[in-house]
Amino acid sequence: MSSILTNNSAMVALETLRNVNRNLEAVQSEISTGKKVATAKDNAGIWAVATVMSSDVESFKQISDSLSLGSSTVGVARAASEKIVQTLQEIKSLIVTAQGENVDREKIQTDITAKISLITGFVAAAQFNGLNLIDGTSTDDVNVLSSLNRASDGTVTAGNITVERQDLATDGGLGDLEDIDVTTTDDAEDALTSIEDLLQTAIDAAAAFGSAQSSINSQAEFVKVLTDSLKTGVGSLTDADMEAASAKLQALQVQQQLGVQALSIANQSPQALLSLFR
Repeated sequence: MSSILTNNSAMVALETLRNVNRNLEAVQSEISTGKKVATAKDNAGIWAVATVMSSDVESFKQISDSLSLGSSTVGVARAASEKIVQTLQEIKSLIVTAQGENVDREKIQTDITAKISLITGFVAAAQFNGLNLIDGTSTDDVNVLSSLNRASDGTVTAGNITVERQDLATDGGLGDLEDIDVTTTDDAEDALTSIEDLLQTAIDAAAAFGSAQSSINSQAEFVKVLTDSLKTGVGSLTDADMEAASAKLQALQVQQQLGVQALSIANQSPQALLSLFR
């Protein structure tokens, strides 16, 4: 039955054209944003997961900065400790020289005193951004922010690498340096025993800082790899497949043109009824 009040063909063509236009709008949005899930309305579940992961990526960027700062701070302490070890070895050589009989112990003592002053200067200068790990002013360990740990229930905790301070001050952990005296034979023998203990203290400190810096640098590399993996994961969830989007766009454009033509034909069908009344 034909009717001039109800055009079923036009309604079908119109609904089809509307669906095509909605799909076309979605594909154009994918192409313009590069994302198949750009907002929560696109896919609430995927958007929520991707947003959490994206926030973690930004957090890991800050963690990377923290690790760089920690590595620099520990690196300064390590370098100073190694320099102190080198200077103590030089002092040891002078003390060994003082063990002989036909030597000028007064001049040797002057050299030793000068080198002790150098060590004092090394300790005072071994700071990064105001933090000194070897001056003995504090015994508290230093925590370097190293990770962001997310549990399966969504709970987030911060991970740290703990760096132990070392006391290499000449009025602290290396305080026995002030008592070294080689002006007599007996004093020179005692000084040889003392310098061995002091040298071992400095070696242990340098080794501890070296181990801590190695751990921090390894964690920094891991954070970089982890950040890249998270970015890849977020991309796989939200990024649009541009090849598929391009093909779909062309198909929808053809469907849109056909839909317009179908609607035009359907709208003209009531005109044919006029011929029945001529």
